[in-house]
Order: sequence, then structure tokens, then C-alpha cells
Amino acid sequence: MAFDPRREVIHNIHLMYTASDAFFEAIWAAGITHCFVNLGSDHPSIIEAIVKGQNEKKDAFPKIITCPNEMVALSMADGYARLTSKPQCVIVHVDVGTQGLGAAVHNASCGRAPVLIFAGLSPYTIEGETRGSRTEYIHWIQDVPDQKQIVAQYCRYVGEIKTGKNVKQMVNRALQFATSEPRGPVYLCGAREAMEEELEPYQLKQEHWGALSPCALPQDAVERIAELLVNAKEPLVVTGYSGRNHAAVAELVRLAGTVRGLRVLDTGGSDMCFPANHPGWLGLRYGVDESIKTADVILVADCDVPWINTQCHPKPDAKIIHIDIDPLKQQMPVFYLAAFMRYRADSYTTFKQLNTHFTNHPTLSQKLQSETFTERWTALQESYTQKLQTIANLAKPNPNSDLYNASYLSAVIRRTVPKDTIFAIEAVTNSAFVADQIQATIPGSWINCGGGGLGWSGGGALGIKLATDASGEKKFVCQIVGDGTFLFSVPGSVYWISQRYKIPILTIVLNNKGWQAPRRSLLLVHPTGPASRASNSDLNISFAPSPDYAGIAKAAAGGNLWAERADTVDQLEKLLPLAVEAVEGGIGAVLDCWVGGEEGRKEGRDLNEEEGGGKAVLVG
Repeated sequence: MAFDPRREVIHNIHLMYTASDAFFEAIWAAGITHCFVNLGSDHPSIIEAIVKGQNEKKDAFPKIITCPNEMVALSMADGYARLTSKPQCVIVHVDVGTQGLGAAVHNASCGRAPVLIFAGLSPYTIEGETRGSRTEYIHWIQDVPDQKQIVAQYCRYVGEIKTGKNVKQMVNRALQFATSEPRGPVYLCGAREAMEEELEPYQLKQEHWGALSPCALPQDAVERIAELLVNAKEPLVVTGYSGRNHAAVAELVRLAGTVRGLRVLDTGGSDMCFPANHPGWLGLRYGVDESIKTADVILVADCDVPWINTQCHPKPDAKIIHIDIDPLKQQMPVFYLAAFMRYRADSYTTFKQLNTHFTNHPTLSQKLQSETFTERWTALQESYTQKLQTIANLAKPNPNSDLYNASYLSAVIRRTVPKDTIFAIEAVTNSAFVADQIQATIPGSWINCGGGGLGWSGGGALGIKLATDASGEKKFVCQIVGDGTFLFSVPGSVYWISQRYKIPILTIVLNNKGWQAPRRSLLLVHPTGPASRASNSDLNISFAPSPDYAGIAKAAAGGNLWAERADTVDQLEKLLPLAVEAVEGGIGAVLDCWVGGEEGRKEGRDLNEEEGGGKAVLVG
């Protein structure tokens, strides 16, 4: 018998319980508090379950955030999960919505963000055999052979919900993968018929579905690594995302305080892994730094790219230890390090094991108190003071111009925003300069997506702000983004969401009239070729004349957004405090900041190779 929708009225009297109801119960029980949705024709039962849940469960049902663009939706879930380490959910529409996730899937994978993505499937029945059968033209067009394969290579797990009877088990299995290291996105899909299936309500024992526990180093490895660090003349830690676990920061600081002279280099820039107020801080450098060349013992901990071999590499006799939640980098076809010790282990646990070992072994502790280590500590403090002075010099205004550079801008941002601000960073070629001036010290206060899919920071910043507000901390969130990346972030969606859900953030657009990263890539391979002398316009990377970035955002917010442009030092000093005041008052703000130099700001003119990024193009 064909399904008859007229019977639905009578059926609803009995308040049917469907697979979609069970789906939302499952994600809520697993700790998911927000669903970022872009709904479609595959979601009738999902929509019914949302309305039912919002009406009946209120404080025990995920908050639904409508996202007009799928990449923004996943970036929001990513940002939320990155700050809190709690998985969030994204719901999109069949194959096209899955494709609309775009580069955000890459970012969540590379950034190891625990996110559950759910998409519907086109109905698999045509004649009305069951509720959910095809009712629209598009159901034929969007029926594809294997929808999961669109994102499978980026996900820790993909699966299809084929019946409602085990929907909660399927959700929890997916979330076990998402939340076990190496964390990352997972993908479930289900056809309308499966999600419409009626069930008897049931519950799982949630304690049976937890993530895997962190891995520790074997004791003999702890002993060997401790000996190597103590006996090294120039020990170095290279990290990239160990700070994702905020507790790991304190343990690494403790380690650097114990092995005096130990320095820490960040070559990932995705998290605040080591505070800038410690003398061992070397800052952010993307795989190119003198410390890599001179160190005799290098501990690589949670890092995807510790150095770029063609630009910088350790000396041949350096002893390299590699400790990572994913030391084989299983999603990278080409990766290897010349490490003589290699372990799959959690960085927080590793640092804590080493600290405990030093505390419990008097011989090592005594050696660490020797005059040699006192001299190293003094030398480290002196070099740190010199480094800070060099950074400060970069932020001095040019006495011969009213313009400013990215370093000056970042220094002004740092002294203007609240001290506990969380920065969502996507500054691309200016990232190292921004990091030097921001000098983050609070765990979780510096977040970048960790991937290469530009456009993360718009949705990412919203997700971070949503998370800090939900926790009650209500911290100030500042997005620092390049002009080209700002356009990648789908600002029409970002600032509509910001206004609709009252999620105020400060956006700083680093305007240098185009993409400078492709020029940098070009110069690294063809430093003297004909393209090296071409203008950005000839290289097809120019945005001259410059769009009105703040105006784009204001239009998307329906006019309810603070929006200005600062070309000069005086304008910046005047406008930035007003932008901060607006955000603290609950209104989003976008400040378009010109950092492209004197000639580049002339109307219609693009930048040449010297103006295009300055020193930024030479920094990793």
C-alpha cells in the first residue's frame, strides 16, 4: 500500500517517535550542544524533530543555528570544537550541500576538529512505498552513486544510517572516531525513508561510548629522552598544535623551566602552544628558523611540518625525537622525518611524564642545577630581551609617512583589545608578524584552523565567540584576516549570522590589495624569472581597485554593524578603540586596515613585488 499523507493527521495524535528524534537525542546525550544547519528536501523528518524537540525539550535539545552557507556552518562548528574540545554537529543537504562544505572539510581534518556532519540522501523509493518516498523533481537529480566518497578521504569515519533501529549506535560510533586522537570530522548520511522510520524510544549507556584514552610513552623512552635533553648543548622543542590541549601548555612551560636553556619553536601557528612571556619562546616561524639548524637535540611534539627541507633543516648529527598523536601522518602520502626515536603518544602526557621523571631522579635534578645550566638560563634571557626589542622596532611608525605596516597594526590591536581576547587568525603571509606582536600567553587565546583552506576565520571566529558566550566567560573575539581570505570566508553569510544570532566579533582586514602568497611561492621557485618582475595585476593576484570590505559586511548585517576603513596611523588610533567599544556593546565591527604601502594605496594601482608583502613574503 502506498503511503498516504492524509493518515498523518491521525498518526500525529500518537506523537510518533522517529529515527530523526532518536538522532537528536543521541547527539545531545553525547555532549553536542549546537547544530549548524543548511536544510533541504532531504530533511522533512529532521525538521519535524527539530520543531518537536524545541517545543518539548527546550533546555535538553541542541541550539539550531541557520547558516546560509555550508562552509561557514562547518567553520563555526570547527571553531566551537577547537576552543572547547567538545564535538558539534553540522547538517547539510544531500550531495550538493556536502560539496558546499568545501575547504572547511579539509580544515577540520588537518586541524583535527571533532565535528559530526550529517547529510540526507535522496529517497530510494519512488512509488510511495513508505513515508519519505520521492515527492519532488530534484530527488532524481541529486541521487548519486556514493555520496560518502565526496568527503571520505578527509574524515575519520563515514557511514550510512540504513535503519532507525540502530541510529544512536551509529551516531556514537561516529563520535568515538571524531573524539579519539587524531580527532577530526566524521560523516553520516541517511535517506528520508530511514530517517522517517518509527521506533520504540530507547536509550544507550553513554559511558560505553567514550573516546580512546590518551597514549603515554613507555618508561624506557621517558628515561632516554630525559637523558638526551639534559646532556644536550642546545635542546629545542618544535611543536605545532600541542596547545590544543590547554593543559599541555603548563607542562611544556614546566619542562622549559626545568631544563633551563630549552627553547620552543612553533611551526604550526594553529594554537597557543608556548607563552610569549617565557624566555624560551622563539615565536611562530613556518618551518624556517636558525634554531632548527643549530640544535643538537630536537624534540618534535605534535607538529605537522617541523621544517621545510629545501629551506631549512637540522644538522646531520642532530638527534631527533618525534612524538605525535599521529606520527605517521596517515593522511599525508609523503611525509618523513630523520628521527631516531618515534612514538605515538599524547603531548600533554609526554611532557608530564618527563617532568615527573626529572622530579623523581635526584641525579638529573642535581645536574640541572649546575653552573652550566645557570649560564644557559642567563644567555637565554639575554637573547629573549634582544628578540623582544627587535620585534618592538618593527612596530615603530615610519617618521616619514602617515602609513603603518602589519607589525604596527598588530601592536596597536594588542594594546587596545581586552587582555584575555581570543584571536582567530588567518593572516597568511603576515601571520608571523602578527604573532610576534600579539605575543599570546593564555592557552586557547590564539586559534588558526591548522589547514590550508582559506576562509576558515569568519565562521571560525563566530563559533569561538558562540562557545565562549555559552560557557559564561563571554570573552572578546578578534578575527585578523587577509583581504583575499576575507572574501574566501563568505562574508555575506558570516555577518548575517553574526547579526541574526547576536554574535559580535571584531574583524580586522589586512588590506594589501590582493593575494601575496602566490607571489611568495613563485619567488621561492623562480626568484629571477620574468614573473618575478611582473606586477600583481599581471600575475592575476591583484584586487585593485580594492573592494569595500567593511561595506560588504555591513550590507550582510542589514546595516547593523560598525564598519570603517583606516588608511593612516591617526585613523587607526582613532577608529580601533571605537570598533572595540562597538563589539563590547554587542554590535559586530569590521575595520579595513591598509597595510600595502604608499604607492599601493593610490586608486586603481596594484602592488609590485617590493610593496606586495615586504618582509612578509620571506617569512614562512
